[in-house]
Amino acid sequence: MNKKLGKLERVELRNIWSTEDGDFTPWLAKKENIEILGDAIGIELEVEAQEKDVGPFRADILCRNIADDSFVLIENQIEKTDHKHLGQLLTYAAGLQTVTIIWVASKFTEEHRAALDWLNGITSENFRFFGLEVELWQIDDSAPAPKFNIVSQPNDWSKYVSSAARNISNAENSETKQMQYKFWTKFSEYLKETGSKMKPQRPGYQHWLTFTVGRSYFHINALLSTREERIGVDLYLGEPEYAKHFFNILKEDKEKIEAEIGSALDWKELPEKRASRIILTSDMNPSDESNWNIQFKWLKDTLEKFDSAFRNRIKNLEYPA
Repeated sequence: MNKKLGKLERVELRNIWSTEDGDFTPWLAKKENIEILGDAIGIELEVEAQEKDVGPFRADILCRNIADDSFVLIENQIEKTDHKHLGQLLTYAAGLQTVTIIWVASKFTEEHRAALDWLNGITSENFRFFGLEVELWQIDDSAPAPKFNIVSQPNDWSKYVSSAARNISNAENSETKQMQYKFWTKFSEYLKETGSKMKPQRPGYQHWLTFTVGRSYFHINALLSTREERIGVDLYLGEPEYAKHFFNILKEDKEKIEAEIGSALDWKELPEKRASRIILTSDMNPSDESNWNIQFKWLKDTLEKFDSAFRNRIKNLEYPA
């Protein structure tokens, strides 16, 4: 039996996205679309901000690499690459110590592709440069579908992704990772069943579960440690330039915050690192599944107290003049 096949046709980007800042960037920043881009290069991404200042320029999209918590900057063009955007990429790299930079365009010139290849060759492993061409395709009258094609990537990136995938697979098969995933899955169900206002991100094979707190670079984590036989909650301050500044402002309100939460907190400025943390732990063994309901209640109550104590304070934090 002969079946009629559709015709695959290329769609002009400007027919769908009239402008970069008003159409394409907001589209790409949506969770389901940033996942398409992340799948193309093998990185799980989480959007932190749009139109973020980096030096004298504004990065179109700032993301976080879920695997290592490093920054990922995305610069968009729905036209052919140009020298102006290449200069901006170099400015972004100079402004951050560890970063992945993704340049998205409709078409890469050979000189700009070669420039990214050169940057990947001379910079340290702390920097990764990707060049992606974006296309739109449709079959007959179907909705246009995006496709990202890699034109430049870090040296040996394919080997790195394959190795990372194997490590993830091995981790997922380990007893501890399986327990962590089960713990967070059951805890997420507990939050939903009890009507908590705390809405977690997707559970993973890791020792933390993340919750937003209303501002980019800040989030609250539920924590577990089978080795130390404890659980905990922390506020993570990851603003690239001003984490320490914001940490010290919050610490000025230490007595009031601890009174609201009802416990003394461990205030970790971590001067040698980019981020700072404010932590509360409890000596309960997450490996003891018979005790999970008690642990879930403690985590839920503590997360809600952290959210209540910090959310408005974080919202009102001001950058230094």
